[in-house]
Amino acid sequence: MSANEKAKAKYEQAKGKLKEGAGRTTDDESMAAEGRAEKSQGSLREAKEKAKDSAGKVRDALKGDR
Repeated sequence: MSANEKAKAKYEQAKGKLKEGAGRTTDDESMAAEGRAEKSQGSLREAKEKAKDSAGKVRDALKGDR
């Protein structure tokens, strides 16, 4: 996972968590929902990068067997 993409994913997750908490604290369901969406977006970005890393490792392992 590239360091830049990993940082973006973690930033989105943290930002979403803060926004969700703020929404809950202020009884603003719209803000809480936005926060949950941002957390999910960050999680998806992280999962995508992990899948790319895994695919690269498999590719490298297969190249080594040739």
